[in-house]
Amino acid sequence: MARRRGFFAEIQHQSRVADQRQQAALRQQAAGARRAEQAQRAAERAQLAAGRASEADRKRLEKAAADAHVAAQLAEVDDLNADLRGKYETLDSLLQATLDVDDFVNLEDLRAVVVHPAFGRPDLRRPFPVPTPIADPPLPVKKTPEEVKGLFGKRKKEAEALAAVEQEYATDYYAWQAAVETLPSRRAEQLQKHEEVEQRRLEQLALETEKYEAECALREKEAAEQNEALDQLIAGLGYGTVDAVQEYVGIVLANSVYPEWFAVSHTATFDPATAELAVRVLIPAPDSVPSIKHYKYVKATDEIASVAGTQKDTKDRYAGIVHNVALRTLHEVFEADRRGLFKGISLELGTETTNPATGRPTYVPFVAVATARERFEEIDLSGVVPGMTLEHLGAALSKNPHGLVPASVGGVRRA
Repeated sequence: MARRRGFFAEIQHQSRVADQRQQAALRQQAAGARRAEQAQRAAERAQLAAGRASEADRKRLEKAAADAHVAAQLAEVDDLNADLRGKYETLDSLLQATLDVDDFVNLEDLRAVVVHPAFGRPDLRRPFPVPTPIADPPLPVKKTPEEVKGLFGKRKKEAEALAAVEQEYATDYYAWQAAVETLPSRRAEQLQKHEEVEQRRLEQLALETEKYEAECALREKEAAEQNEALDQLIAGLGYGTVDAVQEYVGIVLANSVYPEWFAVSHTATFDPATAELAVRVLIPAPDSVPSIKHYKYVKATDEIASVAGTQKDTKDRYAGIVHNVALRTLHEVFEADRRGLFKGISLELGTETTNPATGRPTYVPFVAVATARERFEEIDLSGVVPGMTLEHLGAALSKNPHGLVPASVGGVRRA
C-alpha cells in the first residue's frame, strides 16, 4: 500500500491535479461546443430544405441527411482518435515531459499568506438615516370675504359672509392648534422607531462581525500553524533529519503529476547512515493502458468500432512506460536535491494487481536499480533509450512487464 502523502506534498499534488483537470475540462468543452454547433447547423439546413422540398427531391434530401449522419460519425471517430493519440503521446513522453522542468521546490513558496474575504454584510455598517422631523403645519390664514353684489340686503349679506369667514378661520385654527399639540409625541415616536431599527442593525452587525472575526482568526491560526510546520520542515531539512528529508521528497514527487487515468504513487525512505534514498514507485497495471490502434466507422453496421493494436506494440508501450517512469523518478529526485543530501538512490518500480492463482492482491516488481548521484548525472536523458539506460545502470528488469513477469530484484547494488 502507498504511504499517505505529507501535508505539504498533498497541497502540491492537489494544486497540480486541479490545474490538470481545468485544462482537460476546457479541451472537452471546446470539443463539445464544436460538435454541438456542427450538429445544430446541419439540423437547421435539413429543416429548411425539408420545408422547401417537393416530392420530386425528397430522395435527394434523404441522401443528404444520410451523408450528414456519416459525416457526424466520422467526426466522432476523429475526436476519439485525437483523444487516443493524446493519451499515447502523453504515455510515450513521460520522461521527456520532465526534462525541461526544474524539479527543485523552494519551500518558501509554500508559505501560507492569509487573504481574508471582504466582510459579507457591509450594508450593516451603514447607519440608517435619521428621519427628517415632522414639519410644523402651516398657520391658517384668514380669508377675505367675497364681495357682495347687488344693493338689496347688501349689509346683511356682508355680515353673513364675514361670519362665515370667521367661522372657517376658527375651525382651521383649532385644527392647526390640535395638530401642533400632537407634534411632540409624533416626533418622539418617529425617533423611537428609528432608534429601534438602529438597535436591531447594531445587534445584527455585532453578530456578523463576531462571526467574521472568528473566521478570520481561524484562517490566521491555520496559516500560522502551517507556517510553523513549514519552519520546522525547513529547519529539519537543513539538519538532514529523516522525517524532513522524506517529506521534501514527497513534495517533489507530488509535483510530478501524471494523468488522472494513469495515477503513479511514490514512497521514499531515507537512510542517513548511508545517505541513500530508497524509493518505491507504483504504477497502474497493464490493463490501464489502451490497447487500441485506432477507431473506425463501419458504414455497413453504422457503428464506431475499435481496431486492436498489435500485441508487440502493446507490450512495448507498457515496457516503455515502466522504463520512462523509473528514470523520470530518479531524475526528479536528484535534480531537486540541491543540498546534495543523497549520495545515491535505490529504486524499485512495480504494480499492484490480482494474483490469478490466488485471487488475492499481489505486488509485481518490474524494475530494481541503484545508482550513485555522480554516475546518474553523467547521463544525458534527452537522448537515451530508457531501457538501455537502466541496463547501463545495472538494473534488474522484467522481460515482459505487460505479462506481469517480475524482475529479479535481489542482489541489485548501487552502480
